[in-house]
Amino acid sequence: MGVETFADYILSEKDWIRKMEIVYYLQKRTGIFYDNSVVFKTLLTKLFIDRVELDIDKNEVITASLLWSCKKELTSKDFSKIQSYAKEGAEFLSKLGFSDRFCRICEGANRYSGLLPREKESDILELTDQFGGMLLDRPERIAFKPDEALVLLEYRNLKDKNNRYLEIFKNFINNMEEIKI
Repeated sequence: MGVETFADYILSEKDWIRKMEIVYYLQKRTGIFYDNSVVFKTLLTKLFIDRVELDIDKNEVITASLLWSCKKELTSKDFSKIQSYAKEGAEFLSKLGFSDRFCRICEGANRYSGLLPREKESDILELTDQFGGMLLDRPERIAFKPDEALVLLEYRNLKDKNNRYLEIFKNFINNMEEIKI
């Protein structure tokens, strides 16, 4: 039997909370990007894929959500670094034993590398990353309300872009907004 890779290890773990713990320890060992925003966006991803019927591997999408931004720099103002971190992350994940397809999903989470054709799972990560990011406070702005974030997502961030799940995601968010906690 061959040597188990990190990819094999984390993909074999089905409990998403345990997966977060694994990524936390990977972050401690390697210095990858992993903070509360990753956890928040992964929770949003999980809520979306658990409540909407999509032909995807949920375990793979949750794992990709936790790892795709692993080479992001928290305070980078260098646009070339912002444009390249998903591609660099995919290359790093490849070294950890992830499949070419998994790495394509991660690289495609943002559109900077121009990777075509896009994997359908990349569209999910794109939506939850961008929408989730707008719901969080940033140093330069306060968080948007969900309805404002949806409008910005559709008419600014994804203007003239084809995201196959945008309408389903908008319906999901609108339905979640109607639930009173």
